Amino acid sequence: MNKKITEIRAELKAAEITALPDFISRYGQDERSGVRELVKQAGMRLEKLESEKRRTEQLKRYEKQYEACGYVCGVDEVGRGPLAGPVVAGAVILPKDCDILYINDSKQLSEKKREELYDIIMENAVAAGIGMVGPKRIDEINILQATYEAMREAINNLVVKPDILLNDAVTIPGVDIQQVPIIKGDAKSISIGAASIVAKVTRDRLMVEYDKIMPEYDFASNKGYGSRAHIEALKKCGPSPIHRESFIRKFL
Repeated sequence: MNKKITEIRAELKAAEITALPDFISRYGQDERSGVRELVKQAGMRLEKLESEKRRTEQLKRYEKQYEACGYVCGVDEVGRGPLAGPVVAGAVILPKDCDILYINDSKQLSEKKREELYDIIMENAVAAGIGMVGPKRIDEINILQATYEAMREAINNLVVKPDILLNDAVTIPGVDIQQVPIIKGDAKSISIGAASIVAKVTRDRLMVEYDKIMPEYDFASNKGYGSRAHIEALKKCGPSPIHRESFIRKFL
């Protein structure tokens, strides 16, 4: 007796990606239009997976190009533009056989996907380091120099010393490791993309904690960036201890 279409739909919804070929094999000859549509959906999910695998392989081209150098480390930062909070850098060395899917520029990912990938990256990375430079230091030395400082700190916090750095767009002064700056590298290199995700999740989590202490600025939502509500709160309440004075003068 044929299964009801509602049962088959529930089966597809619950199916892991690895079970889809068997699903297609079992129901591929069913002539009911509803079942044919479900088989088509299963096939599309498989094709999306294969497409993502191909994209991920493309993301490894720089890592493969420089793998003979030794440990390849991706470096990226987040938080150069906000009015409040630190600038945070990530440095990540992934294993050569890394097969983590969906890594991308952190700005291209949903918060949920970033959180998922953060855990996967931290579990699988050869090493991961974080560097953080706060608002007062940013005001002292400017945001570019603070970014470099955060990147150096992230590299120094790695438990494994890298042999070559793939950086998102910049060459970091004061580092005695070979560097390869890659424009828009967080979308072109799996290591830089991973560093971008680690830095972004770390900073976002910190801003959520600041929001619990200073809820009037809505840091949990704006992460320190200059949203309209944030600027209005800044004008009404004045700056908090984590605001960057050099960034907020024009609003006050």
